[in-house]
Amino acid sequence: MKYMTKGVCSRSITFDVVDNKVTNVAFEGGCSGNTQGIASLVEGMDLDEAIRRMKGIRCGFKSTSCPDQLAIALTQYKNGKAE
Repeated sequence: MKYMTKGVCSRSITFDVVDNKVTNVAFEGGCSGNTQGIASLVEGMDLDEAIRRMKGIRCGFKSTSCPDQLAIALTQYKNGKAE
């Protein structure tokens, strides 16, 4: 799935879900080290656990963050609302 981010430096996030596990996460743009770290940490993680851990994280004064955007994308995937 490809998700177009909103309110963060990264432009989009792509990912797959296989057997309810998050895999192949890649961010386009954003802080390279941070987005690579997020992608590596969630690789193979249960979909619901990844959402729970990242949902609501903020970046500075922004109301969202790259991890929060990934949680939103995963929630949309889970709810069958892939964009």
